[in-house]
Order: sequence, then C-alpha cells, then structure tokens
Amino acid sequence: NMLEELLIHKPDDPIQFMIDHLKQNNDDAPRICVLGPPASGKTTVAMWLCKHFDAIRISQETLLFKEVLALTEEAKAYKERKQKIPNALWANLIQERLSNVDCIKQGWILEGFPENQEQAWMLQSSGIIPRHVVVLYAPDTVLIERNSGKRFDPITEEVYHTTFDWPSDPLVQQRLVKPDLSEQEMSKKLLEYHRNFPEVFQIYQKVLKPINADQPSVDVFSQVLTYVQTRQRSSAPFTPRILFCGPPGSGKSLQAALIAQKYDVVKICCGQLLKEAVAEKTKLGELIKPYIDNGYP
Repeated sequence: NMLEELLIHKPDDPIQFMIDHLKQNNDDAPRICVLGPPASGKTTVAMWLCKHFDAIRISQETLLFKEVLALTEEAKAYKERKQKIPNALWANLIQERLSNVDCIKQGWILEGFPENQEQAWMLQSSGIIPRHVVVLYAPDTVLIERNSGKRFDPITEEVYHTTFDWPSDPLVQQRLVKPDLSEQEMSKKLLEYHRNFPEVFQIYQKVLKPINADQPSVDVFSQVLTYVQTRQRSSAPFTPRILFCGPPGSGKSLQAALIAQKYDVVKICCGQLLKEAVAEKTKLGELIKPYIDNGYP
C-alpha cells in the first residue's frame, strides 16, 4: 500500500511521506468495494461488512444525505434538478470522504461505486484503490422480482423484502418505504449496468470476486466474508520454500523433482543428505550410521 501511494503521489520528500504514511494509515483496515446490479443486495452486504469490521460505509445516499462535505450541496443541486451527477463530482466527493480520519483508521466499504470505467479510473488517479472488490450477481428476472418486494427502513437504512426477509417488529413494518422504481425503470438500470460492467471488471479483475446473490443471505455473506479476509498475493519478488510430506511411496521425490525443474528451485532430499553424510564419514555421518545400518528411517 505504501508503495502504491508513493507511485501515485510522487512526493518531493519520499522519506517524510513514508513516515507520515506509517503514522496515519492502518494498512490492515478493510478497503472493499461492493458492486452489483440493482436489487442484488449491495446495501445488505455492505452493512454486514461494516458491522463485522467496524468500518465506514460509503454510498451515494450517505454522501448526499448524511455527510457534510464541501461538494455535497453541488451534488444535491444536480439531484434536485433531476440531472445526472457528473462522474468527476462523485469521485471528488468520495475522495474527500475517504480522506477523513475515521476511514483511514477503521477502513471503508464503498457500496455501488464505481459504476463505470471513467469512475474507476478517476478513483485510481485519486489514489483510491480497493483491496477487494465483491460483485453480486443474479438473473435479471430474479432482480426484477426482488425490486417489486423491496422495502427500505428510512431510520436504520436496512433493506427488507415482503417475501424473503420481512421484519418481525410491527414498528419497523409500519415505517418501511417502497422504493420509487418502476419495473420499466428497473429494466433500464439493468441494461445500463450490463453495458458498463465489463469495463469495470477489466480494471479490477485481479482483486474481484463474483458472488451469486440468488441464494440464502447467510450463504452470500459467508462467501463474501471468506473472500475479503484473504490477503492478496504481493507482486514483489519472493523466495519459495516448499516442504513435501507423505508416507513412503506417495511420490514425494517425483513431485519435488518436477517442482524444482519447473520453477528453477533447489531440490533437497533429506534421505540423500543423510546417506551422503554417512558415505563421507563426517562426524554427523558417524552418529547416524548405526540407524541407517539397522534400517531405521
């Protein structure tokens, strides 16, 4: 992460930059994007992850209606005029929010963004690079049906469904709101998503994991959690150290020889080392010779 920051920002004083980075940043904090088509469960998964990691959830709704940022009013003005908010404005809003101390220390879950290639590039150029990207998917027919039964709690921001996930609390039931998204509008949004997503996939393919959202929510979250808790392999050079274990005749020597040949590493056979020590009559060889002669392993 620090190397990424150095390459992106190119500071005049790299040493001081690294010192400041180590003081301010928590490189173990989650940096996760949760993407997917409408009604795929992004909000539910993002809220679960925030509770699990004690991270900060960032979405278009929170940026517009829960945050007090320098660019919030400008973005709201587009919304009130029913105009599309420019990609650059979204990227600047997100950059401003993620630069706050709580996101740096606790980590962040970015929900539903980026939506297209331009937004993804803008985030990268701003130094916003997720460690994990979760993409939820389900058949369009399932998503359209989900949208018709979707209900939103304006107080907790939790999402429910009239068939699959109805709250037991009568007070919660009374305050639920139906999203103002017709089937025709839903179909239009799905079409736009399918048109834009392949380009986003190309940008994040090395850190991206598709998760089938058409299954019980517990299974979805279990698979998401398993993925985001994995550490991505570094691209830095490393020295492999491999140990082959197994009973006699299991093929250890053959597999070790094949691996050594393929990856140009040194093969070390413990049995051969012991025999060489005995043959050369070294001090160690004299100690182990009785065991070798009596057939001990």
